[in-house]
Amino acid sequence: MNSNVLTHGFKLPSGAAPIACVDIGGTKVAVNIVDDQGVRGKVSEPTATTGINDALGRQIIRLIGQSCDAADVPVQRIARVGVASCGPFVLNQGLVELAAPNICGGQAGPARGLPNDWKTALLEAPLRAVFAHVRVENDGIGALEAERRWGALQTNGVPMANCAYVTWSTGIGTGLCVDGHVLRGKNGNAGHAGHLFVSTNNDALCGCGNLGDVEGLIAGNAIARRFASAGYADSASLFAAAYAGDARANAIVDDLCEVMGRMLYNLIVTLDLQRISLGGSVYWHHRDHLLPRLRAVVKGKLPPLTEGCELVSAGLGERVGDFGALALVV
Repeated sequence: MNSNVLTHGFKLPSGAAPIACVDIGGTKVAVNIVDDQGVRGKVSEPTATTGINDALGRQIIRLIGQSCDAADVPVQRIARVGVASCGPFVLNQGLVELAAPNICGGQAGPARGLPNDWKTALLEAPLRAVFAHVRVENDGIGALEAERRWGALQTNGVPMANCAYVTWSTGIGTGLCVDGHVLRGKNGNAGHAGHLFVSTNNDALCGCGNLGDVEGLIAGNAIARRFASAGYADSASLFAAAYAGDARANAIVDDLCEVMGRMLYNLIVTLDLQRISLGGSVYWHHRDHLLPRLRAVVKGKLPPLTEGCELVSAGLGERVGDFGALALVV
């Protein structure tokens, strides 16, 4: 890992125009400004999910303004905006709209309880109406690019050619790189491995409408939906019970790791990967507990492929989302 990024901070060259970095998740939106003084003016708030479907775009524009105020940077000086967002994406006249299951209630319908019926949320169009240079990518791709440049997916400063980043958070997402090429797909949606089917479990309704996909089974909000009736209101309470020796909680955690481990195995054998770095709030807060269990699920399965692939924690830690948006525009 390039420790200078974390220990000494990241700065643009002297005199460079500032850029805005936007990290959109199913739970929150975070924005910060980066200029020749460093990373500054971070603001965040819960992701907009009410009103009409331009609410998210308007929220981001407002937060960029607030971040500029906090950093004492005129918003008119913003040269570029990098947006790392949960997906999937839909292209409308070449511009990205979100069809994100944890934001758009029109995907799975009322059963998921989101306070809107949006099929998509406007994103790129409202931003381009205000800012001249905008790049929007899936947050898995942003995190992958950041990890390859500054984090755990490099060797002696050289980005790995066959690797992946996986987030275990509100949702499950990935960024994939094969033969040195970051995979994007026709609409920028390559890497949505969180929607792989791994079960016929009928209590695991994903926001995309699938029953029994990885995200519906193990994502942070899935844990609350599936296990609240058993006394585990959220992932934090589930893991607290597991650490306290609750046998049922430990069995649930083992089942979650079995699902995630199978997804990781599928990525490894499909893409012949060298290393996968893992991040996201669920994983990061419990990484010492989860990483050995995930390694154990993969270990011994088709050794010619799996023994050549490492599972590691994200080199950029909890800041991988911030640096993901930055990596898109520097």
